[in-house]
Amino acid sequence: MPTYQYACNDCGEQLEVVQKFTDDALTVCPGCQGNLRKVFSAVGIVFKGSGFYKTDNRSSSTAPAASPSASASSKPAEGKSSDSGSSTTPAAAPAPAAAPN
Repeated sequence: MPTYQYACNDCGEQLEVVQKFTDDALTVCPGCQGNLRKVFSAVGIVFKGSGFYKTDNRSSSTAPAASPSASASSKPAEGKSSDSGSSTTPAAAPAPAAAPN
C-alpha cells in the first residue's frame, strides 16, 4: 500500500498516512481540524535486476568479428616505432597481377 504525505493549510502540520488506492483522500487535520492537502514530490526510480542496459542481454558470441578496439591494439603505439613517421601512413596496396599473354 502506498504512503501519502499530507500538510495542513491552517497549522502547517505534516503527516504521512498509509492508505489503499481506493481510500478517499484525507481532508481534516487530526491536530487542529483544519483543511489538509496532499503533498506531491518527485519519485525516485531505482532499476533493479537485469535487462535495463543495452549490454545486459548480449553475449560475447554476438559481438562483431573485428572490433575497433582489437584493431587499435594491434597497431604499434605512437612514439615506439623504429621508423620515423611511417606508422601513420597506410600500407601500399599490392600491385595487380600481370595479365597472361
